[in-house]
Amino acid sequence: MSRISFWITKPPHFLRSVFPATVVWRARVDDRRVFLTFDDGPVPGVTPWVIDQLKQHNALATFFCVGDNVRKYPGVFSKLQSTDHETGIHGFLHKPVHKLSRRDFYEEIRKSLELNPYACWYRPPHGLLWPWRVSRIRKFGLQTAMWDILSRDYDRSLSPKDVINNVLTNIRPGAIIVFHDSLKAWPNLKTALPVVLSRISEIGYQTDILSSLNIKQTEL
Repeated sequence: MSRISFWITKPPHFLRSVFPATVVWRARVDDRRVFLTFDDGPVPGVTPWVIDQLKQHNALATFFCVGDNVRKYPGVFSKLQSTDHETGIHGFLHKPVHKLSRRDFYEEIRKSLELNPYACWYRPPHGLLWPWRVSRIRKFGLQTAMWDILSRDYDRSLSPKDVINNVLTNIRPGAIIVFHDSLKAWPNLKTALPVVLSRISEIGYQTDILSSLNIKQTEL
């Protein structure tokens, strides 16, 4: 794995330190908990399958939902909300920060919250965010979560084995792990996720939702 690829999978300390301390990259825990997260849904077929896989493995996760997908697929979103998982905000049209004006950036959050009013967490689309916008995001009642491990399941140049290795070779207590419940990730996800969920359990880790944390429990 190249250095750039590794930095994408596991962001280096210097990058994390650029952001305010309120941004969550990894949780400080005294047990063997990790925090599974899924971006870009809800999507028919994929999201319900993920929910079923999590149920089979007694796993919990936080789903960062694209507002327009919530609008288009209310039945899938309702199924997600009927579980013990939680949902967060992932933009309305999944546009990266550099393609939005300041006003449009916050409008995307506002529109998403209208459809998902109980969300407590925000993750920027494509993982891109200007650090100085974090404080304003908090005024929406949202805590910003990035990641400790990016599975890169969306990357068609990677095999399911690569995705599995990205997660399992970097896993540690408190890790926030990103998968994607999207059509783009599906070819890798359908093979990788069951393996990762089984292995997490075998090596003694438990999963939890991000809202089980408080801001004092986070670290770089």
